Amino acid sequence: MAPLLRKRQANRPMVALLLFLCASEADTGTVRYSVAEEMESDSFVANVAKDLGLEAGELLARGARLVSDDSKQHFRLHRKTGDLFVKEKLDREELCGKADPCVLRFEIVLEEPLQSFRAEVRVFDINDNAPMFPNHGPVLKIPESTPLGSRFPLQSAQDLDVGLNGLQNYTLSANAYFHLHTRFRSHGPKYAELVLIKPLDREEQPQVCLTLTAVDGGSPAKSGTAQILIVVLDVNDNVPQFSRLVYRAQILENSPNGSLVTSVSATDLDEGTNREIVYSLAQNPEGILQTFHINFENGEIRLRGPVDFEAIENYDIDVQAIDGGGLSAHSKVLVEVMDVNDNAPDVLITSISNRIPEDSPLNTVVALFGVRDRDIRVGGKITCFIQGDLPFTIKQTFRNSYSLVTGGTLDREKVAGYNLTIVAMDSGTPRLSSETIIEVVISDINDNPPVFKEASYTMTVRENNSPAVFIGKVQAEDLDSEENAQITYSLLPPESGDLSVFSYISINSNNGKLYALRSMDYEAIQAFQFVVKAVNGGPLPLSSQIIVRVVVLDVNDNLPMILYPLQNSTSPCNDLVPRVAEVGYLVTKVVAVDGDSGQNSWLSYELLKATDLGLFSVGRQSGEIRTLRLISERDSMKQKMVIAVRDHGQPSLSTTATLNILLVDGFSDPYVQLRDHSKRERKTNPSTKYLVISLAVLSSLFLFSVTVIFLIHIYQKIKYREKQFTTSEHFYYDCNFPNNLMDGQSRETLGRVCPYEVGSATGTSNSEFRFLKRFMPNFPAPSGVEERNKEETRSHLPSSLDLDSPRSEDCPRMSDEYM
Repeated sequence: MAPLLRKRQANRPMVALLLFLCASEADTGTVRYSVAEEMESDSFVANVAKDLGLEAGELLARGARLVSDDSKQHFRLHRKTGDLFVKEKLDREELCGKADPCVLRFEIVLEEPLQSFRAEVRVFDINDNAPMFPNHGPVLKIPESTPLGSRFPLQSAQDLDVGLNGLQNYTLSANAYFHLHTRFRSHGPKYAELVLIKPLDREEQPQVCLTLTAVDGGSPAKSGTAQILIVVLDVNDNVPQFSRLVYRAQILENSPNGSLVTSVSATDLDEGTNREIVYSLAQNPEGILQTFHINFENGEIRLRGPVDFEAIENYDIDVQAIDGGGLSAHSKVLVEVMDVNDNAPDVLITSISNRIPEDSPLNTVVALFGVRDRDIRVGGKITCFIQGDLPFTIKQTFRNSYSLVTGGTLDREKVAGYNLTIVAMDSGTPRLSSETIIEVVISDINDNPPVFKEASYTMTVRENNSPAVFIGKVQAEDLDSEENAQITYSLLPPESGDLSVFSYISINSNNGKLYALRSMDYEAIQAFQFVVKAVNGGPLPLSSQIIVRVVVLDVNDNLPMILYPLQNSTSPCNDLVPRVAEVGYLVTKVVAVDGDSGQNSWLSYELLKATDLGLFSVGRQSGEIRTLRLISERDSMKQKMVIAVRDHGQPSLSTTATLNILLVDGFSDPYVQLRDHSKRERKTNPSTKYLVISLAVLSSLFLFSVTVIFLIHIYQKIKYREKQFTTSEHFYYDCNFPNNLMDGQSRETLGRVCPYEVGSATGTSNSEFRFLKRFMPNFPAPSGVEERNKEETRSHLPSSLDLDSPRSEDCPRMSDEYM
């Protein structure tokens, strides 16, 4: 029978385990497992992935982790296989004490998306603790007159194990006086009582030694012993009697030390010292002795230490009354601790997303958390809310489990982050609450294009600048951050599509600084514009554009250019002035232009040198050359002048023009005089006679050949044009001589120049007019060409030079061979 009994006792934990597993399957909201205490670390518990209906690799992919209800983690999850293991050896007595069952609760949290599962592991007790007596040698004083059947409670043995492995029974060594009787406490371990079965006789046996053994129900069973010494007292035939066998009391858990719990009272019919009663808390655990104390005179029980409903709800106190003769009586005091709302709810953060994008949709999960209130009876319902008007809200997922989600639009440029204060409040009296702060950082997205600081940019650069010179800077700002706010600048051609701007300007793509690639020429280009594009560095780049106008500032870098008289022939130009000219007679006009602009192009004229400085004057602004006095016979026929033309730039630039003026009485006389003068000069130098004759012969042959070719050409033209025109209706206008005078923009400044011969009006002594007569008649261009060419010529000349004036001359008055 004994082996069969031990086998049945060994199967009891297995049966309890099966019952527990069946119970866990009935509740689908929480997965439950069980392990035995003292299991080695890394012992297998269960496959969590299979029980949760997840794939084997899903726990690893979703970043599964364990979150324990307390600060210590007792289990380890293999995320790849889903197996749950014991992290370290479990001691049920250390984890739960006398609480049974001992359940360890935790959550399995999955990230992306956030999800949690509740799990419980029950730790089964094993018989690893033997019963122990706090006092190994108690002494009992029993009068010899104690009646048969009297009971004497003994100190309880303490066994840290629970259930079948806890204290089960007591045994007493063989003796003739006492019998052992085991009793149960309403709250606490079993205790033994000695029952007197034979009258004591101090004279026969003054002391009785007994051995008390406490046995638990483990397999194999463990035991502890205590030696009891019984001292037989002399006759005191009345024992104290308590007014009640059991006293009941209630006390609030927040009662201060010294608060009265209850009072006990006992009486003794004896007299004298045997009637004097002393109260004590004998045979009580150490925890009760530290919490309560009794007044040994009046029996008042008061608090010595704090009581906490969440730790212990009931106390079972043994009270002893001893009279002066050593007789004692025992009673029980049952103290019930009343719960008060003295614990604020706790917020336990399970998981949190540190950064969320600012374009997150509504109901995006930011954090998972749970709440717990230790005042389970008076705390009531817990309410969670967020302080302030913020774009977040709280949703309840399970009982006492919540999720923090987005409840409005987010804009990082307005608010870069939030410190959310989550308030958990119970419904007890008074209402208690706790606050937990969660920091949420809003991550940036590229939702803002770059913005230039100005609506447009206008920059200046002086012409003739050095290449790579800095001319200005454009700057844009982006409200985004980090990579999204990194701006890159680039050039775009204008809308006209002209790509030549890229040969003038370059831009630093990092800081928007603009540089001139080459030297600018104001006379070629005065201004140009282009488009600068700013692009940020986001994954979907945004951009903006702005127009930049560059104005070239003029520098005085062009000399005045003489348009008239021409200075590019082998001999200077000549003008004729009649000797009868009056004072102020207009001889000619110097015409010059300057390629610069503004003040740099204002020209002034000055007479530098002259054969006779008192004969002619030059208009400072107009360039007109007039006579200052009447011409006398003593004045040389050949007058030479050097005229300086200056601009008003800084520094000023100038050029000179040389003019030869002949003073004549008639247009035919000068030729004869010139020939006679040349003959006289040749006579003075006979060594050159033959050389001159040779040159004259060669020149004659050349002129004859040119004349014949020219006449043939004229004849062919006349024959051609006779088919369309008659000689009596048209005159020749067109000339075949090229015109080489150009302005700064490569446009012609004068009309086509035609050759004329010089004639004078005879028979009038005071005539100042000279006329030009065409010496090569020919057929003109079609109708309308003459007026159009005339207007074009006038538009390119200064206002002071009029082609319609009889003084205007387009070519030299005389060839060099007549000088």
